[in-house]
Order: sequence, then C-alpha cells, then structure tokens
Amino acid sequence: MMQPSAGKASRLRKADFPQKTCLACDRPFTWRKKWARDWPLVRYCSERCRRSRRDRTGGQR
Repeated sequence: MMQPSAGKASRLRKADFPQKTCLACDRPFTWRKKWARDWPLVRYCSERCRRSRRDRTGGQR
C-alpha cells in the first residue's frame, strides 16, 4: 500500500521563499507572486511603507 504523500508534489512553504528587509520599517517580508516580475526592484513591504519613506525623505508627492 502506498503512503498518502507518495506521488504528490511537495508543497511550498512560506519559509522557502526569498526574504528582504523593508527599508521603512526594518521588518522582514517574503516574496509574493504579484512581485515575481519585479522582485529585484521591490524595497518596501507595503504601499504604506513606501509612502511613509518618501514623505520622511522629503521626496515629491
């Protein structure tokens, strides 16, 4: 008799995805599918952090 997990593809765990540290809040965040194309350019964990960083540095709105 076969084991239930035999023959099935192994599941991906969140721990298996690459991580970066947010430049605004210094928290780690993991890769998301919507960032797949732009992952090398992603620097912030959220839109809120991206906006707050720009406001603090005196960037344009």
